[in-house]
Amino acid sequence: MGSIDGLNGRIGHQGHASVNGNSFASANASLDYDVLIVGAGLSGIFSLYRMRQLGLRVRVLEAGSAEGGTWFWNRYPGARFDSESYSYIFSFSQEVLDEWNWTEHFAPQTETLKYVQYLTKKFDLKRDMQFNTSIRSAHWQQASDSWLLTDQDSKTYTCRYLITAMGILNEPTLPNIPGVRDFKGTAWHTARWPENAPSLEGKRVGIIGTGATAIQTIQTIADRVGHLTVFQRTANWTAPLRNTKISPKEMQKIRKDYPKIFRQCLESYSCFIHVVNKESVFSMSEEERLAHWEDLYARPGFAKVLGISSDIYTDRKANELYSAFHADKIRSRIKDPIVAEKLVPKTHGFGTRRVPLESGYYEVFNQPNVKLVDISDNAIERITESGVQTHDETYDLDILIYATGFDAVTGSFNAIEFKGLNDTNLKDVWSNGIRTFLGLTVKDFPNMFMIMGPHQMFGNIPRSIEYAVEWTSDFIKYAHENNVLYVEATEEGMDQWTEHVHECGKGLLANEVDSWMTGVNKNLAHKQKRSMTRYNGPAPGYRKRCDEVKQRSYSDFVMKQG
Repeated sequence: MGSIDGLNGRIGHQGHASVNGNSFASANASLDYDVLIVGAGLSGIFSLYRMRQLGLRVRVLEAGSAEGGTWFWNRYPGARFDSESYSYIFSFSQEVLDEWNWTEHFAPQTETLKYVQYLTKKFDLKRDMQFNTSIRSAHWQQASDSWLLTDQDSKTYTCRYLITAMGILNEPTLPNIPGVRDFKGTAWHTARWPENAPSLEGKRVGIIGTGATAIQTIQTIADRVGHLTVFQRTANWTAPLRNTKISPKEMQKIRKDYPKIFRQCLESYSCFIHVVNKESVFSMSEEERLAHWEDLYARPGFAKVLGISSDIYTDRKANELYSAFHADKIRSRIKDPIVAEKLVPKTHGFGTRRVPLESGYYEVFNQPNVKLVDISDNAIERITESGVQTHDETYDLDILIYATGFDAVTGSFNAIEFKGLNDTNLKDVWSNGIRTFLGLTVKDFPNMFMIMGPHQMFGNIPRSIEYAVEWTSDFIKYAHENNVLYVEATEEGMDQWTEHVHECGKGLLANEVDSWMTGVNKNLAHKQKRSMTRYNGPAPGYRKRCDEVKQRSYSDFVMKQG
């Protein structure tokens, strides 16, 4: 039977800082750590950096064999940013901004991983990281107001505060197709692409999925394989990335512009450099509208996703007009009109699902060695020993790639048995809909802070990570200085925040569509209910509400001193 690989400079100091003679250190003396961080991606790295600055005993526990998170696991061909590299960089260190050079406007995975490795080396972070450690359970210990974590080898770790830094796209999923493990050729999920993967040269390759990961993979491998069969269930909107190299001279200019870039991100709706067009679609003439859209289409990056009129995301007619514009762009790039129509999304409008960006994706389907199989018409009946059996045909393959997405946002939490007060299971708390306070905490799970957990502003991830980590760090600093050993969200706080999150999502067409952004992955065997997984309001509004809690000296929480 074939296998599916991978699915089976110092800051601060170690020891306790003494603040005003408090007894935080003595209260934690029986615990292994003051703070444990689960995950060594960007969230975990910055969390570790900040906890070190507080002088706390801290350890990062990471399932992978090295740091990097998303950029460690996702090594598939073509993996890269579709947000500008210079907006994706952390802003907390001027030295880093002065030293690090991006070579492309949209950096590839290899360069991003080097950036992560550069950070961990520069700040000597790896000495407080533990790899190949997959946490299986995290249980609250009521007698000691602490957390007990257990890994895959039944080794345990105790701490006062727990920070989850597990990422929003972390748990890969295989399709719910009979025989998915029967293939005797080589198979893997894109998120677990083997480091020493066999060559694709001249091979018969099949890929299931046409989402963001698949689009990047397909456009990259099509020229090297013998034959590529793309199995598409749902056509997705995508648009040109228009990536270019960054010269040393241009990097110097970018470096000078960092204050402006970060300010622009700070003020924008979702932390990107692109600014929404405040003019309604219907206030422009057809000629003005098309000229505006053509201008956006010609620009690099998310301009054509984030620089448009906001009513495109709330008004069906406006969305239909913009979707038709992009549909015509797709048709113009594909020679076979039948294939083109299959690649034009019919089930959702442009931008109502996450829009990935591409570099020659549609032109791939003009190649004689590429075949598109629309499984909405010709369903996959099973995976066989030799390939894929659809209703109409058998496709013999050498290599089968699953680009079937993730159990997003909550999947990484579901993979761990989180038990809080009175053995409350986090999965049960969220079974009828996600409920949080600020997207950072959950009632009945004291002393636990989620970085990029549900109900947070995702957008440009490093910008969002920096804020969430800084807020959490300020809270833990406050607790440390005031000898607070117990912090818990309240029912009232959860109710109000969850209501606010739902209110922010009203009227958005995206929340009427099944996608990972609404908590649905159709590849899972169990049917997922559509839910509000993310904060849909403007990022400045999210930060304002969280800052107000800080300004009230965190009185929204239940706190107990030691």
